[in-house]
Amino acid sequence: MKTDRFHFDLPESAIAQLPSDRRDDSRLLVVDRHTGQVSDYQFKDLPDILPKNLDLVRNNARVMKARLPALRESGSPAECFLLRPAKETNNWWCLLRPGKKIPCGASIHWPGFYTATVLEKSADGPTLLNFATTHQRPVEQLADTIGKLPLPPYIQRAENDARQPIDEERYQTVYAQKDRQVAIAAPTAGLHFTHAMIDCLRNGGHQFHDLTLHVGLGTFRPIQVDDLSQHPMHEEYYEVPAATLQRLRTPGDRKTLAVGTTSMRTIEDIHRKGYLNAANQHQGDLFGSADLFIYPPASFYTDCLLTNFHLPRSTLICLVSAFLTPDSTDGIDWCLQIYKSALDLGYRFYSYGDAMLIL
Repeated sequence: MKTDRFHFDLPESAIAQLPSDRRDDSRLLVVDRHTGQVSDYQFKDLPDILPKNLDLVRNNARVMKARLPALRESGSPAECFLLRPAKETNNWWCLLRPGKKIPCGASIHWPGFYTATVLEKSADGPTLLNFATTHQRPVEQLADTIGKLPLPPYIQRAENDARQPIDEERYQTVYAQKDRQVAIAAPTAGLHFTHAMIDCLRNGGHQFHDLTLHVGLGTFRPIQVDDLSQHPMHEEYYEVPAATLQRLRTPGDRKTLAVGTTSMRTIEDIHRKGYLNAANQHQGDLFGSADLFIYPPASFYTDCLLTNFHLPRSTLICLVSAFLTPDSTDGIDWCLQIYKSALDLGYRFYSYGDAMLIL
């Protein structure tokens, strides 16, 4: 499978730089896989569109302020981008800028807050750092104090941009849990939900089930190879509560809607590993990791998908193409046609953009 098959031309003007005025004011393109019909709605119409009695599985991860200011030993500016904690206390895998100029054994710091020493450098970019923080505060608390939200590079923000307070609120889902501050990118399909919308859906017979995927490099790392099978996916960790696992394992006559590709990858990973087999005896919360790359042709446990519009040649558009026509490659061309229609209709793309519901 060639990466070029997932390319499309996207004008810069279609990339949303700001969210809609209200979360549910965003637009919603609804794709019926069974009839082929594609319809234009607003997200606030969702309660009237969904099939009855769905289980909506959502990622409750909170985006941490992963971009830490730093100084090199020379006093030159640097940046430390937190990725994930390592097994050893106070050790974190990070991206350093400028990474090539900070060798193993060197340190970075921010006066009055921390010093971090480079322990190891991996071939594919991440660097292992050991943190010594003032007052022995946890690294997550340090990030909350001095860090900045890791907005994607296609959302342009100058230093001290007046729009930053908007990002503080709107680059988090309303259901993100404070004790789940583990993501370096937002599960963007969930950004469209309001508390009122969630209440409306619950009152209509739908149920929400949480899981936590520690969104990392695997979500947004670009494909840099011609052959998809050669693309290395970074491992991402997940936590699936016992109640969510039980519901997925025994859905009865209820169908499952994945709110976002992060939720879908978690569901599909635990399905492929046998945890959704009704005979599986796993008890309690499930902790695991996935380096799952889904591209056509692929089969799915999930019934429906809510997602945003993704980058050309990305792992996410590969997933959407596979889901449009399971066990077939026909979804590739169809996905590109749908994206072309969305552009013609003025839909906004990427993290702050509009949504697509695939039924």
